[in-house]
Amino acid sequence: MNASFLELPFFENHHRQLFHDLDRWSTKNIHSFLNENVDATCKHLVGLLGNDGWLKSTVSGISYGANLDRIDTRTICLSREVLAYHEGLADFSFAMQGLGSGAISIAGNESQKLAYLPDVISGKKIAAFALSEPQAGSDVAAMKCKATTQDDYVMIEGEKTWISNGGIADFYIVFAREPESHGTKGISAWIVDANTPGLEIAERINVIAPHPLARLKFNQCKIPISQRIGSAGEGFKIAMRTLDIFRTSVAAAALGFARRAFDEAIAHAKQRQMFGQHLADFQITQAILAKMATSIDSASLLTYRAAWLRDQGKLITKEAAMAKLNATEEAQLVIDQALQMFGGLGVVSGHIVENLYRDIRALRIYEGASEVQQLIIARELLKNPTQ
Repeated sequence: MNASFLELPFFENHHRQLFHDLDRWSTKNIHSFLNENVDATCKHLVGLLGNDGWLKSTVSGISYGANLDRIDTRTICLSREVLAYHEGLADFSFAMQGLGSGAISIAGNESQKLAYLPDVISGKKIAAFALSEPQAGSDVAAMKCKATTQDDYVMIEGEKTWISNGGIADFYIVFAREPESHGTKGISAWIVDANTPGLEIAERINVIAPHPLARLKFNQCKIPISQRIGSAGEGFKIAMRTLDIFRTSVAAAALGFARRAFDEAIAHAKQRQMFGQHLADFQITQAILAKMATSIDSASLLTYRAAWLRDQGKLITKEAAMAKLNATEEAQLVIDQALQMFGGLGVVSGHIVENLYRDIRALRIYEGASEVQQLIIARELLKNPTQ
């Protein structure tokens, strides 16, 4: 795996060491148990990542077992890039532990952090982030799921969908609004354990890159008010802060997929013989490879600029949107070009490039579709065009 980009000044020595250590670990461990049972694979991966200490970077708080008292964006991004390079489900399993517990890291109280974060780090508890609804994906303000306060409890009613880790998670961070509230006001964040009466896995959703995904239904789901994260009505802000941390890492995962496709394409072009020479000898192949490499490098620069800025305490709304937009769109093109280079072999089910082709597609949609990222960038530019 090409690591030359680590020489950029965005990184410190511990970042470079992490990259190489995780790459070696992934080469040794990830492919030894993968099977067709996606749920079992993801559970195993979370346990393996937790057991070997790789999930310590997904949460904040040294006293709970984390590496640091804050989430280091560059560490998250480098980890996702390496894991995505080796196996999409490994990246998914790692990222969801961070995204799924992110609200607790950001705004949880001491008892909530003690109850959940150590088990997230060890892999004993699988986390999930339940924000989207059938009519409220990019438009969070259209949320209909309600949380009605009754003395020391709340009653949650409604649905969530497209919930990653749905069906295997041990707890869900659920965003629900107070009755009669509108827009983004009145939304709060709640920790709902998977075994809570009234929480039902209504549907398992199958997608082109299989991973645990479900529609959740809440029917008189009663939880203590002590399970609220932060203050009443802070849910939208907590959700956005969580996404701000992990949005840049989606770009890093796209980079991992793109780098793997590029390496596979290079190796194939060097050994594939056509018309008395190798595929790599054709000028058209060389032009395509040059374009692929340029796409990857430009996406890498945008991704790690955003990660570095956030780790310096800067607001990176625009930069994170640029990174995600560019990296996911360019990775889709790189992987498509790699598949084209493989010809018919590239569309054979189970081939590495065919897997990557399916893996990359969802990244242009989740955690803010490409069109939403364009709106964010434009809004930030119009707000302050000099930055």
